[in-house]
Amino acid sequence: MDEARLAAHVLAGGAALLPTDTLPALAVHPGAASLIWQLKARPADKPLILMAADLAQLREVLGHSWRQEWLNQAESAWPGAVTLVLPFEGAITAALHPGGSSLGLRVAACAPLQALLRRTGPLATSSVNRSGDPSALNHAEALQQFPALPWLEPLPWPQASGQASTVLAWMSAGEQPGRWQVLRAGPVPLPWG
Repeated sequence: MDEARLAAHVLAGGAALLPTDTLPALAVHPGAASLIWQLKARPADKPLILMAADLAQLREVLGHSWRQEWLNQAESAWPGAVTLVLPFEGAITAALHPGGSSLGLRVAACAPLQALLRRTGPLATSSVNRSGDPSALNHAEALQQFPALPWLEPLPWPQASGQASTVLAWMSAGEQPGRWQVLRAGPVPLPWG
């Protein structure tokens, strides 16, 4: 589907297949997040990621204040293959991470995806695969896994790394100063901090 039609489809509650700079994504409007768990047969305790066109879009949608350490990390890592897990609570967190108090956020370095996200606003995303199966590595594998879902045209999608994003979580406890913890190593070199 072209960008305008696909944006309308997603905003109406439908799921779609999208390119990113890492792995293809299965995406929905945050209000339809349960559709991803259903399509993937994924346990609901596995959170989804909120993908946005840029940092400003995330700050506007979440409406929470951001610590300077979070902003510094976001500005140095995005757009790119880094997911930041931050301690946010609210309606979007409840939709993407039921029962949780943190939210995974990302701004991918993929121009077609960023253009779509400027139309839709941030979307709930996950890798393209059934739970427990390997992730799709390209558009052909994504279409094979979910042939009934629309995808962002044109094909082929931009070349992706084929590796899941690096995941950094902000950890803080009581009076201790916060710090970054690597939850998953990915294509971005470490250390981060």
